[in-house]
Amino acid sequence: MVEITREKVGSGRDLAALEEWQAAWEEWLPVRRAQVHRTHGEVITVRAAADRAALGRLPSVPYVVCERHLRVVGKDALVSFEASLYSVPWTLVRPRQRLELRVTPGEVRIYGLGSEPLLLATHPRAQARGSWVVDEAHWGGLPGGERPHCGPAAPLPEPLAGEEQLADLMLRFAAAGTPVARRDIATYDELFAVSAGGGR
Repeated sequence: MVEITREKVGSGRDLAALEEWQAAWEEWLPVRRAQVHRTHGEVITVRAAADRAALGRLPSVPYVVCERHLRVVGKDALVSFEASLYSVPWTLVRPRQRLELRVTPGEVRIYGLGSEPLLLATHPRAQARGSWVVDEAHWGGLPGGERPHCGPAAPLPEPLAGEEQLADLMLRFAAAGTPVARRDIATYDELFAVSAGGGR
């Protein structure tokens, strides 16, 4: 389109300087606007005036282009996104409730789902993975006055391999100290009244 316009404006002329191109453009534009457009069959100036009159007012709230994600809120009133945690008011959510995140390059907005989505929290987007982005007011009045620990999680231990993993697992069960009764299978047969033939 630019090339076609340049050909029409500069046709038969030797234009070198920018000022010469500008003058040629200003001379050509009224001629073009007085012509009938081949697509809609109207004079270009008349159609442009009708189009401008039909434009509505700009909306009071700007249209925001964002990513939208569904997440589940934890019992600590935190929502995970891209390995970082964001707080929501604990009085307005239930554990395991699904929420919608609307994310822009600089901001994370968290909404409750419904016919009229409720804005629960607005946070700056975390700059590093594993960050906690928390508004302390979201935890105000928590029963017991306890707050979840804010800060990077402790590093995970190196994974154990083979026999070490099994030994570690057995140690954990032994440390739990949960007594396990051992009974003969006949005890269960008697308990559930199972006969030798499989009937009840």
